[in-house]
Amino acid sequence: MNVNFFVTCIGDALKSRMSRDSVLLLEQLGCHVHFPEKQCCCGQPAINSGYIRSALPGMKTQIAALEENDDPIISPAGSCTNAIRHYADWLVDDPEWAQRARQVASRMIDLTSFIVNHLGVTDVGARLPGRAVYHPSCSLFRKMGVREEPLALLRQVRGLELLPFNAQETCCGFGGTFSVKMAEISGEMVKEKVGHIMEARPDYLIGADVSCLINIAGRLHREGHDVRVLHIAEVLMSR
Repeated sequence: MNVNFFVTCIGDALKSRMSRDSVLLLEQLGCHVHFPEKQCCCGQPAINSGYIRSALPGMKTQIAALEENDDPIISPAGSCTNAIRHYADWLVDDPEWAQRARQVASRMIDLTSFIVNHLGVTDVGARLPGRAVYHPSCSLFRKMGVREEPLALLRQVRGLELLPFNAQETCCGFGGTFSVKMAEISGEMVKEKVGHIMEARPDYLIGADVSCLINIAGRLHREGHDVRVLHIAEVLMSR
């Protein structure tokens, strides 16, 4: 199957291993991965901060970049995927671009949903011994309804024990620019999240949205906890 890969800004600039493993995983599962070279930031920081008009040119650039073919567009980040899925809402006064936005949005799929629901795979042959907790990001499970797919994949990882923890679905406090504008509130939220995580005493924290993982990892590091933080793509490529 032919697919496109939308790397996201964080995947491109900060988490290249996550991006690499996402592509390798797709290739391992039989996909031919195309990288639209003109893809750019989804505009989420500006959109979430209320600068919609300023974000419109970037949205149009992104839409045009993802129109190279009609194949699925796979992304390892729920927040960026969700942002693009809502472009048409912001382009409502420009019917031509709104329609193009809807066509692109219909092809956007997060990595775990694509593997489980489109490829029909839950066991990718991964192995990672140890105890782990999974953090469900707000964008992925609240906005996109992706709840069971990451768990279905993680349950098949050999040697990995998935642990529940208190208030698992509570926001980590990142929220993009929220963590900057409301830093004190955000800090208390991630502090509470880490407290619940450490009650489970995991070896790994796993998630499917890198932005949340960066936020939680920062707090874990500041508190001196020896917990390895991994994107699910990195877990699924462990052998």
